[in-house]
Amino acid sequence: MLEPPAIPIRKAHDGLELPAIGFGTYRVNGFAGIDAIKSALEVGYRLIDSAFNYENEGVVGKAIRESEVPREQIIVTSKLPGRHHQYDEARATIEESVARMGLDYIDLYLIHWPNPSQGQFVEAWQALVDAQQQGIVKHIGVSNFLPGHIDLITRATGVTPAVNQVELSPFFQQREQRAYDDAHGIITEAWSPLGRANQMIRDRDIVRIAEKHGVSPVAVILRWHLQLGDVAIPKSMNRERQRANLDLTGFELDEQDMRDIAAMDNPEGYTFGQNPHWHEED
Repeated sequence: MLEPPAIPIRKAHDGLELPAIGFGTYRVNGFAGIDAIKSALEVGYRLIDSAFNYENEGVVGKAIRESEVPREQIIVTSKLPGRHHQYDEARATIEESVARMGLDYIDLYLIHWPNPSQGQFVEAWQALVDAQQQGIVKHIGVSNFLPGHIDLITRATGVTPAVNQVELSPFFQQREQRAYDDAHGIITEAWSPLGRANQMIRDRDIVRIAEKHGVSPVAVILRWHLQLGDVAIPKSMNRERQRANLDLTGFELDEQDMRDIAAMDNPEGYTFGQNPHWHEED
């Protein structure tokens, strides 16, 4: 097993500490998924991101149990699906997530989407608060929540999320959301940190910056996340790419690089058309 690379740590208001690069498990399933997650742990990942709707919590838990990495060094995340926001259903779903993983607890549990027209995300948040008090989840947060959503759940319960996982990439930089999260001690995590369908790694400015530093376009994008201050959650089934995605400390983007990437931002650039103002997750 390799020594974990020196990845920066992000700290939340509640004491949660997350490595700045995690491992995503969307569509990481079956025996190949178990092997990929074990490989990720072996090369140095310590944050593993899953969700109830990924239908792989059992795979994630089995990989963690079989890994040589001590359980206390691993931070595993799962997420509550939109169809289970009602309080009792939310509590039962959290317990099911823990049982599916075969672990004593889940380190970080998020509400996956606010589902605003459903109007139950406040009671879903109360369910997470109570599960945290029970001890079956250690830290709680949200995903795809806008500032107004977070204000509502914080006022209702007195508990501020530790994490907000949102779509975030050079093409969609979420400046206002990141500023809000920072002001409230909330760690911003980035799902889809590399964008969609390789479009971003072919961008001529990203390619130019990569050639300038003698690194890959993927390394440039992940280094940008590192310097931005968020937590990026890339995914790869390939061991060498897993390792490469952690190898970000040998170069640094300069001020001009950061300005050039800042200019790529499209404030309305939801890559998958999933705007939290109206998107509803099942």
